Amino acid sequence: MRFAADRPAEPNRFKDLLGERWSCRAYLPDDVSDDVIAEMFEIAQRTASWCNTQPWQVHVTKGEATRRFAASLTDHAKTHEPVSDFEAPAGYHGVYRERRRGAGYALYASLGIERGDRDAREVQRLKNFEFFGAPHVAVITTDRDQGVYGAIDCGGYVANLINAASSLGVSTVPQAAIAMHSDHVREYFRIPEDRRIVCAVSFGYADAAHPVNRFRTDRADVGDAVIVVDR
Repeated sequence: MRFAADRPAEPNRFKDLLGERWSCRAYLPDDVSDDVIAEMFEIAQRTASWCNTQPWQVHVTKGEATRRFAASLTDHAKTHEPVSDFEAPAGYHGVYRERRRGAGYALYASLGIERGDRDAREVQRLKNFEFFGAPHVAVITTDRDQGVYGAIDCGGYVANLINAASSLGVSTVPQAAIAMHSDHVREYFRIPEDRRIVCAVSFGYADAAHPVNRFRTDRADVGDAVIVVDR
């Protein structure tokens, strides 16, 4: 089987969209209009799910609500250990460790942060809970009783949401860090106990002049991920 990289290039808008999308970590203060936000979520709502259960629910902030939530979550994260609705990764080994470290080093290098500068790294870590200055954040939850498959469906929803945003000129960053303080997020938004907090997506318009928005992560070759069985 010949993968796309081995074939002559043909116009493909979806491929271009995925290739151009990146995670934004510095935003302009400008709000995204209600019409654009509505279109983002209308597109994402078409996400496929097991038995069409569509287990996702989303809390979306704007304006002063974003700033209040950021302040509350940042204060909490400074003084509390993580509490997540889902089990955290047991570890990163082999190629997964290499990829994770590579992304982290590129992030810190873009900001001029040395590997041993723990204070600067802590300042950057806390920016997660400020949503990197984004004017909006979407907190995605799933139905507790659907377990891992509900979370998988929400993962598809998140992928479609960030690509829908990109198609509309809106920048995003998916954030597991927000879900690492699920207890506080649940209390803040009065999320029922039968919902599990999956992650958040911060979004807005990118600050193109900020150095953190100049680095990009790479992707493994498709042959490293896809195993073709033909006999």
